[in-house]
Amino acid sequence: MINLISQNAAPKDRVDKSKRKVDDEPLVIEGAEQICDGPMSDLQVTSHRKRKKERKVGDKKVEVEQEREMKKLENFLFGSLYTPIEFGKDEEVRKGVDDGDARFFVDRSANSALSVYEEDVGLFEESSDEEGAKQRKPAWIDEEEEKRSVNIAKVNRLRKLRKEEDESVISGSAYVSRLRAHHVKLNPGTEWANLDSLERNYGSDDEDSNDEHRYKGVEGVDDLLRTDEDLVVKSGAKLLPGLLEYSRLVDANVDEPSGGPINSVQFHRNAQLLLTGGLDRRLRFFQIDGKRNTKIQSIFLDDCPIRKASFLPDGSAVIVSGRRKFFYSFDLVKAKVDKIGPLTGREEKSLEVFEVSPDSQTIAFLGNEGYILLVSSKSKELIGTLKMNGTVRSVTFTNDGRELLSSGGDGQVYHWDLRTRACFHKGVDEGCINGTSLCTSPNGNLFAAGSDSGIVNVYNRDEFLGGKRKPTKTIENLTTKVDFMKFNHDAQILAICSSMKKNSLKLVHVPSFTVFSNWPPSNRTLHYPRCLDFSPHGGFMAMGNAGGKVLLYKLHHYHNS
Repeated sequence: MINLISQNAAPKDRVDKSKRKVDDEPLVIEGAEQICDGPMSDLQVTSHRKRKKERKVGDKKVEVEQEREMKKLENFLFGSLYTPIEFGKDEEVRKGVDDGDARFFVDRSANSALSVYEEDVGLFEESSDEEGAKQRKPAWIDEEEEKRSVNIAKVNRLRKLRKEEDESVISGSAYVSRLRAHHVKLNPGTEWANLDSLERNYGSDDEDSNDEHRYKGVEGVDDLLRTDEDLVVKSGAKLLPGLLEYSRLVDANVDEPSGGPINSVQFHRNAQLLLTGGLDRRLRFFQIDGKRNTKIQSIFLDDCPIRKASFLPDGSAVIVSGRRKFFYSFDLVKAKVDKIGPLTGREEKSLEVFEVSPDSQTIAFLGNEGYILLVSSKSKELIGTLKMNGTVRSVTFTNDGRELLSSGGDGQVYHWDLRTRACFHKGVDEGCINGTSLCTSPNGNLFAAGSDSGIVNVYNRDEFLGGKRKPTKTIENLTTKVDFMKFNHDAQILAICSSMKKNSLKLVHVPSFTVFSNWPPSNRTLHYPRCLDFSPHGGFMAMGNAGGKVLLYKLHHYHNS
């Protein structure tokens, strides 16, 4: 019986370790007293064994709880030793820890700029909903990463990426995320490059006003840098003097070069259609793209070598003239050619030089003995004449189409009011004996006057009308007669050329009134220039020469053609 008591008695060390409460002790003592008092029945033995088994189960639960508390304390003090958080996964946050707890945060190095090595832990103290809303999604995800595996234990330099000593093979996505985290650890990011930090700092009181102004519109800058568009639209910027950025493109009439000198080139207002006309009696239309420049149509005028051809500004028709008493009108919509003239009451044998008003209402032809013939662009009938003292050699309209400028053999510049058809101002062009060319800027502020000596005078129109005869600038880069001049659409470039000398074409930077030093090109391929035009937005420049070619250039300063 003593042996039986010793077998059922609980060990002392187990009792001390489990630290059972006093309430449980009487059961064991009562059983022991009953056993000591007399022989035990079978029922008592079964009950005693059952209580013993229950105590063993309770002891195991206590041991498990103690071990769990110990691991929890070690993780808190030394980091995630037993259940490390994987890089790049937001979901694997241990249970029982509140998301708002400042002691724990989620590593997002796999798909954002944040990492476990970020010094500013305060960034992660926001709620999980706000963090999810601010997360920027990756622009591209490689699906092959999940399918690949990398042995980081095989290469010495990759062993630093291991979380455990015996870890060897990991997935591709885990490899990428660990590399990112390691990079951030070695190269900590600067605060100014963190958008979240900028937004937070912008609202601080101790930041100076300059920094506040600098960080305004951070979100807009971020959206701008996500696109592949040009950061600066060059067409709105100022053109700098000195060197002109340009490149030579395929010739505009490469599909069908002219058999004679090119006398006219002009872009349509849609910037895609270009007309060419020359002494081969053909009027050609090309679709300009800078690569193929496909020919669209060609019109042969049997009895009129083309001296000049021009679109009406509204784009509805083309006026074509030569050294003839008549001229042609080509309707672009109906594709119909009309022969017009001679003009009633006039005896001019040549109507080869003309200009069209910007409002598409009037066509001004140069007549004999200083007469300027005004023809309606709708009825094609003569509606009036203007008379100069000397011969007329050049005319040009102002930007609104209400006034006309003319010059000629008397060396003076006339200003005409087309509503009253009277000359309201006449002034001497300084140093000019015979005026040969005129052009006005698109904004109407400037006009240029060229002479047979190669001198080009640029005037401020308001000052000239006010009595000031001194030109704003005198350009002396040509040595032969000035045949053609043209401002581009924003009046930053003035092209001047002479057909009497090879490569005699200059481009003037208007704001500084200096010639671009890298034009004409060094290879000297311009031949004898005869005409030139800029596209409506300045991106293209076309030049026709005596060799029957139309050279096409791209001006890089202007974004659109």
